[in-house]
Amino acid sequence: MRLLDPEVRASSALVSSLLDPEFTEFGASGRRWDAESILSVTSAGTVSSQSPVKVSEMSGAVLAPGIVHLTYLADHQGRRAWRSSLWRMTETGWRLYFHQATSTS
Repeated sequence: MRLLDPEVRASSALVSSLLDPEFTEFGASGRRWDAESILSVTSAGTVSSQSPVKVSEMSGAVLAPGIVHLTYLADHQGRRAWRSSLWRMTETGWRLYFHQATSTS
């Protein structure tokens, strides 16, 4: 949920602290992202802070020790997407390793 917070997304340091160095995302647009490209977008202020992302149907499952699979439905200004994330525990805490979004109506 912290990565969906506009104040967190506006801070490269905070976003970086939550992303695994090997982070990869396949966005709802089909674009492939890595940690560096995500940080360039968030630090450029292109992330909308005017309307928060609404989250529903959140569910998590432990896949292995230190690995959690999280799924949820996100709605941002009427654009809805199913989201799936893999988080792994590191020496510095939980970090987002992989994320994928699939648009839905």
